[in-house]
Amino acid sequence: MNQLTTSIISQFVAEAAFLWVLRSRLVDAPHFSLQDLAQLDERLEAHLDGLRVAGEAGWGICRDALDGQYAETFFPAAVLAFESGDKDRIQVVIESLNNDPACAKALISALGWLTYEQAAPLIEKLLTDQSAYLRYIGIAACAIHRHDPGQHLNKAACHVYPLLIARALQAYGELGRSCELDNYNLPNLLADSDNGIRFAAAWSASIAGIPAAVETLKSFAATEAPYSVKALNTALRQMEQTAAITWQKQLADSPATIRLATIGAGVIGDTILVPWLIEQMKTPQLARIAGEAFTLITGIDNELDEMKGAQLEGFTAGPNDDAKDDNVALDADENLPWPNAGLIAAWWDNNKGNYPSGTRYLLGKTVTVDHLRQVLKTGLQRQRSAAALELAILQPGRPLFDVRARGCRQLAAGGSA
Repeated sequence: MNQLTTSIISQFVAEAAFLWVLRSRLVDAPHFSLQDLAQLDERLEAHLDGLRVAGEAGWGICRDALDGQYAETFFPAAVLAFESGDKDRIQVVIESLNNDPACAKALISALGWLTYEQAAPLIEKLLTDQSAYLRYIGIAACAIHRHDPGQHLNKAACHVYPLLIARALQAYGELGRSCELDNYNLPNLLADSDNGIRFAAAWSASIAGIPAAVETLKSFAATEAPYSVKALNTALRQMEQTAAITWQKQLADSPATIRLATIGAGVIGDTILVPWLIEQMKTPQLARIAGEAFTLITGIDNELDEMKGAQLEGFTAGPNDDAKDDNVALDADENLPWPNAGLIAAWWDNNKGNYPSGTRYLLGKTVTVDHLRQVLKTGLQRQRSAAALELAILQPGRPLFDVRARGCRQLAAGGSA
């Protein structure tokens, strides 16, 4: 192999790893659509295809990259190893994991990238492996493909390894089996000392509308924590409208949870909260997320000229070039437009009669199965995620539509459930 060839192959590996990281962020981005996702996936697949064409040389450079223990390098290596079916290659990838959660995420993603038919032989082995960690990967891979692992899921939920239990409990919700959780002593799961187990049980059971689970989810949304936004999104959708608005107001009363209250207003979807949202658009740290919530309710795009605003004075977000500035947190709302509160207030005064309060709206229309399916086809990723969750709640027993799946597969399915 000459140096040029080595360089090109190394670039394929680096680009595939980079695009996988980028994809991991953009699948939850507020400005990204299904078409955008499909195009990004085509770019990623092109680099993987370059590695396939390179044959043993491509695999060799992927294998060597694993030594750096960078999670992103596991994705191209795992894709090549798994789709080849080569036992030695697969063993190299599995042994390089070292129980690293970030590397496991890349490996699970690689299993999801393959068709289920390609991934099935390895998934079956993972589901019966002696290692609970590898069984966790197997359950996660099944959940990504929305393939029901049957009794393997039941056994995982009764295991003693917290990570495996939590992933199994989450899979019940993803696979449309939430109603079965009552068979696993749900009260004990909702009181478990492990946050991952308690949250997964509450989230999945909440999809089935179990009141105790919804109350547990509310406790996770008490602060800005790893589970808070997901808990908020599910709990509010299962609460009676008046109770949901009352809780939203309680969250709004505390500086620690006012951002969650702003997000929650969009989830509730009642236009009675629109004036409050417009007020939040005047606060630099809340303006853009309030604009997104306004769009989620009304369907009006804040990027339209008659709605667009400029960055508010007093807003700061790190990191920047100032070495003395300790603020290194990324701008959570960098991909959201700045709304013009004055223009939006004027528009609302002229149009609020078209949006009677007391009704739940999503992107300007009442929440119905047909509308939700349309949002899955045409909405942005966060909007599509909201629609998928609404559908799962409206259609008990059906799997949660995966808006993070490969774009080509979603398009082949018409973009919706």
